[in-house]
Amino acid sequence: MPKTSSRPQALRKTVVLVGMMGSGKTAVGTALARLLGVPFLDSDEEIVKAAQMPVAEIFERDGEPFFRARESEVIERLLSGPPAVVSTGGGAFMSERNREMIARLGVSVWLKADLDLLWNRVKHKNTRPLLRTADPKATLTNLLAQREPVYALAQVAVEAEPALPIEAMAQKVADALQAQGGLFEEE
Repeated sequence: MPKTSSRPQALRKTVVLVGMMGSGKTAVGTALARLLGVPFLDSDEEIVKAAQMPVAEIFERDGEPFFRARESEVIERLLSGPPAVVSTGGGAFMSERNREMIARLGVSVWLKADLDLLWNRVKHKNTRPLLRTADPKATLTNLLAQREPVYALAQVAVEAEPALPIEAMAQKVADALQAQGGLFEEE
């Protein structure tokens, strides 16, 4: 429960975390879901379950357009269920269809992180298909430049703070949601 209220509250809409790879959507989302007493769902994990193969293999075998179509289907399904916290892949919010769905059925929260923080979190991971390039940092830099104006369309933005523990960052997001208004109801 957000600390701004002393009474138990129920989440009215699904919270959809958007932002770059490495921004903390999974870690913060898991902690936020615990804090709010709702399920945590990861759209990429749901795609992996349905396809029975890793995201990187889906990209290689079927291409990004195929993956993005499945991603939209999964996001729509997750938004149609009971309120939850949903982590999306970094490119999910780039789709106008996804942004419209999220705005209509949930609330988008941009976990805003700068390039240095993102690079420090992703540089040692080989699970990021979009960074399998000759110069992954340049690729990340370009992706961030392309995506930031779209992420800025999110209904709520929360600045990542590298020094904050995950639970404190989740609380910061919960407080931003509380300030948004209309997302919680008294139980």
